[in-house]
Amino acid sequence: MSPNPLLKHLGYSDDDRVVIIHVDDVGMCHASLQAFADLWDAGTISSGAVMTPCPWFPATAAWARAHPGVDLGVHATVNAEWAGYRWGPVSTRDRATGLIDAEGYFHHVEPQVWAAADPEATRIEVDAQVEMALAAGIDVTHIDTHMGTITHPRFIQGYIETLMRFHQPGLIPRLTKQQCFDLGITDDEATAELFVAMACGLEDSGFPLIDAIEYMPLDDPADQINLAKRKLAALEPGVTHFLMHPAVDTAELRSIAPDWPSRVANYEAFISREIRDFLRDSGIHVIGYRPLRDWFQRAK
Repeated sequence: MSPNPLLKHLGYSDDDRVVIIHVDDVGMCHASLQAFADLWDAGTISSGAVMTPCPWFPATAAWARAHPGVDLGVHATVNAEWAGYRWGPVSTRDRATGLIDAEGYFHHVEPQVWAAADPEATRIEVDAQVEMALAAGIDVTHIDTHMGTITHPRFIQGYIETLMRFHQPGLIPRLTKQQCFDLGITDDEATAELFVAMACGLEDSGFPLIDAIEYMPLDDPADQINLAKRKLAALEPGVTHFLMHPAVDTAELRSIAPDWPSRVANYEAFISREIRDFLRDSGIHVIGYRPLRDWFQRAK
């Protein structure tokens, strides 16, 4: 694949390794907000995204207003995956939209949303979440997706429309057909070809695309400092979205999330001096989404 033209637009060369170290699920609970705040202060992350339908959104917005330079996007959310801790749409309570399950919340997992939700209602919901963040005083830097749900073929056109409406970068990678399969975007060859063509069309129109997505695991808390160092050292040239789900260790977190040990391990790895020193000496360029947003908005 040819070098990403975004590198030159941002002032880098074609062989530079540029990474956005990103925190998902900010505001899902108190533990997620505290972890984001700590890591932002430590300088080992460069971006995050808030879940506006969740209970700790108001506190996240207040923190963002108090830290106006923070790089914070909207983690577009149409799932409520936990068994005993749920949330629902901010745009509607109409069950005809297909966004709401029998208990009155978002559906738990992606396939349930894909089967039930109306694409237009989903687009309206994501728009409402962005508007909610902006109204709360957050200087939104991008719009990404919780659990990848709105990148499904039924919803991705609406996602793109939202990105264009708000002139925001999103979590859309430059992928080959095989990478579409490997990342679980689709298992259908025709759909993969459509996704690749769509991404190429967006890039040709001047939309900023990332090159790769990398992540810290949520199913293995062991030795995450060294795992993070290996993953970061192995980054290829281009712009990589490197995501994690850090949280501080609290009773609330343990009661919500069965994967809490890995969330705590994400946090403990990136709060460490070892990771800070590694990033300083790695030769990797760490940026947030703000430069992508500002370039895109200037270009438009």
